[in-house]
Amino acid sequence: MITPSRFSKYLPRNFKFNFDSLSTRPDVPARPAINNRSISQSRRFSEASGDMATLLWGYLRIPFLFASGLGMVLSSGLFYYQNELIYPRNIPPNARTDVPRPSQLGLDAEELSLPTPDGETLSAFLVKPGNASKAKNVTLLMFHGNAGNIGHRLPIAKILANEMYCNVLMLQYRGYGLSTGNPNEKGIAIDSQTGLDYIRGREDLNKTKIVIYGQSLGGAVSIGLAVKNKDRGDIAGLILENTFLSIKKMIPSVIPAAKYLTPLCHQVWPSEEMLPQLTNTPILFLSGLQDEIVPPSHMKKLFDICRSEPKIWKEFPYGDHNNTVAEAGYFHSIQDFLDRYVVS
Repeated sequence: MITPSRFSKYLPRNFKFNFDSLSTRPDVPARPAINNRSISQSRRFSEASGDMATLLWGYLRIPFLFASGLGMVLSSGLFYYQNELIYPRNIPPNARTDVPRPSQLGLDAEELSLPTPDGETLSAFLVKPGNASKAKNVTLLMFHGNAGNIGHRLPIAKILANEMYCNVLMLQYRGYGLSTGNPNEKGIAIDSQTGLDYIRGREDLNKTKIVIYGQSLGGAVSIGLAVKNKDRGDIAGLILENTFLSIKKMIPSVIPAAKYLTPLCHQVWPSEEMLPQLTNTPILFLSGLQDEIVPPSHMKKLFDICRSEPKIWKEFPYGDHNNTVAEAGYFHSIQDFLDRYVVS
């Protein structure tokens, strides 16, 4: 069980959130007991990832804003306010100004400002492996979900950098955290390309294996970026967690009464159409089967329509939308994917 006392040793004192906001879901069956053998096999990542999840829950245990947000927008005819609810960059409170820094977690990292072709400035963190002598020849380009900021995902980057020895470029979309501008589908696509071009332009990174890693909305961003750049041949892998077929497909799944209003949705993110265009990129699918926001069937269909090989499916029976990253085997799945299909 995750407790504040276990969690505290992984985080600096000025990381604050309300532990009381964390609760169990009565509709999810109890987890089976874990035997000693399983514990020993998972020792490398399980404690770090489990405690890391408490931080993520404290910041990010919020809805994707479809049930109360986008549904209200469509049914009320507030067409022009979609972006404000699909991209809730002010959640949690002070997310635009209070961005945890890598130094607070003792990370070797650079804090970057990246200019976009259309005049915005994106904040980003480049987290380096904790032990340079063990560094893998891998750079992960990490895209976050639709709320919070990159600082809230630093515990994930810490495991990827210090336990898996990867470079991690954490890009913050326009309008999020300290990045300028306002988010929208076209603009975020520009932002993602800006991050990839930055990796390509750095002498210490452009010879590494580039893997794009996206969670939720970030999965849609990742798919679009990989497809746009598929002919360059330098995308070594794609990791997708709890992402959706398209925003339009989310509406009838979550709000059946609003299904006839989907033509009003101008933020599309058509992953279902884009993903089959990839054919030679290794792809890892990470699906939480208790996802209460994105129906797990979306991830399964993306896997089924994926034409790229190899494609790897990993499911987590107790993972919901935000805590799949803390489930046993999550980081093992990523490491195995990198070792088998990217590094070798």
